[in-house]
Amino acid sequence: MPDEAVSHADIPGARVVRLVGEADLDTAETLDGALTGALASGLPLTVVDLSRTTFADSTVLGVLLRAHTLHEEAGLRLLLAGPLDDVLVRLFDVTGTRAYLRFAADVHQAIDEGDRHRERG
Repeated sequence: MPDEAVSHADIPGARVVRLVGEADLDTAETLDGALTGALASGLPLTVVDLSRTTFADSTVLGVLLRAHTLHEEAGLRLLLAGPLDDVLVRLFDVTGTRAYLRFAADVHQAIDEGDRHRERG
């Protein structure tokens, strides 16, 4: 998968990382770099937009779990935004990671949730 499959955009208070198409070992390093960059940006929220992701393997899942842990340790939030393809829903359900990771119905809900979390401080 080409690097264009992973992109990002900064909005006030958040970085949105988009993952498009099939994500596997070939995408994992680029995704990891984008999520590490999001962490380094100091923005309080990172949203991973999975709405256009049609497949992800265990390598990508490992990247998401690592990013989640690093964000938590830094006191920052990472939310995965859908709507999710059924293949991704199965990946998160079968691996038991759905209960560990944070999800939002879509990018807008994730950003709203991030705003509410900051207001509660």
